[in-house]
Amino acid sequence: VTLFQQPTNHANGLTRDLKGRLLACEHSARRVTRQDSDGEITVIANRYRGSRLNRPNDVIVKSDSSIYFTDPGAPAPGLDLDYSGVYMVSPDLDEITMLVGDFITPNGIAFSPDESVLYVNDSRRQQIRAFDFQPNGTLALASDRVLCDLSGDRPGVPDGMKVDVEGNIYCGGSGGVWVIDAGGNRLGTIVHGHDASTNVAFGGDDWKTLFFTTWNTIGSVQVNIQGIPVPTNVR
Repeated sequence: VTLFQQPTNHANGLTRDLKGRLLACEHSARRVTRQDSDGEITVIANRYRGSRLNRPNDVIVKSDSSIYFTDPGAPAPGLDLDYSGVYMVSPDLDEITMLVGDFITPNGIAFSPDESVLYVNDSRRQQIRAFDFQPNGTLALASDRVLCDLSGDRPGVPDGMKVDVEGNIYCGGSGGVWVIDAGGNRLGTIVHGHDASTNVAFGGDDWKTLFFTTWNTIGSVQVNIQGIPVPTNVR
């Protein structure tokens, strides 16, 4: 393990865009940024309709270069917004759209393999919700459904989320990292022995290594199904 960057403004969720550039949710700076290979920082989003964002948490990029992120934390003293939202940023970065604002703590976010469904977990409610996409990239709110309840008698709440090429979902939950199929059925739990899972990511040469973080550790486990790859080289 080597140090990539410090300080990071308490960066949380990370991903790469279609050109391999690093996107980060900067918790303390209350913004989502993109970093080029030369270190130049571009602000993707830091305000919505003039109000500063809360505490951006996790971010993903669609195949059309649209950017989706979660923004928990509200309502709370010192924050401008009175709700916690899920947002979409247009590929040209000119427009930010609030997709849904009735989460308590929106956290991990992921697409289904065909990008027809958006998954968002709510740490406070201990559930994953699923939404079908409309053609313009917004959500069909009438399709909103609770896909899975991840509560239990062991430590851990929904946190972080990734999907493999067969559509299975990997998400922190009670007792470890839950593996859930696209129908919301729990297939099993990756038990790592720590109090909580805080994020997950696929990697390795074949994208069959699932990395996970806890409050103070980093671990990995080999899985049988390839995770959905993200670009790794800046172009």
